[in-house]
Amino acid sequence: MNYNKLIDHTLLKPDAKEADVIKLCQEAKQYDFMSVCVNPYYVSLAKKELTGSNVLVCTVVGFPLGQNTTETKILETRDALKNGADEIDMVINIARLKDGDNPYVENEIALLKKECANHTLKVIIETCLLTDEEKIRACKLAKSAGADFVKTSTGFSTGGATVHDVKLMRETVGEKMGVKASGGVRTHEDLLNMVSAGATRIGTSNGTKII
Repeated sequence: MNYNKLIDHTLLKPDAKEADVIKLCQEAKQYDFMSVCVNPYYVSLAKKELTGSNVLVCTVVGFPLGQNTTETKILETRDALKNGADEIDMVINIARLKDGDNPYVENEIALLKKECANHTLKVIIETCLLTDEEKIRACKLAKSAGADFVKTSTGFSTGGATVHDVKLMRETVGEKMGVKASGGVRTHEDLLNMVSAGATRIGTSNGTKII
């Protein structure tokens, strides 16, 4: 297996400088990772730095809390795609999910997928804040709304990916939909455990160390 092509090489720190993003892109090209995942401000820079490579540009929407309005998330998505993003990782409105407002959550995901069209949409459900029932419900809503992936975590909350959660998400969405494990994946062993549980993409800032 080409483990490098499982990795979204990630830098989402609020104090990341331009030089840090350029270094991230150079590493991604060197190791031929699947993508770099950067904050929206750096999408244009990453796109420029990755010209001529096979590495995609991924960015985040509604990040990290998910509490932006749907209209704001749509505008964020539109802007990111205009600036060259290939993939969008959006955070659901966790509060609406917990309040049982399934139509709101599903509609928001569906609207962002409409904006993405043929571009990949990953849905961050922030598993550390959810019960298993809520995780299952979130995954079903993301699948029903047409998303391409469900993703465990932002890496900015109380916990990251766990084998239990990845396995539960895979069992819920079936074999065809993507599952991204993100947050706390730091070693090659961590990566193997997540892949064994059903992950098809890994979000990590430790990609070079893992490979």
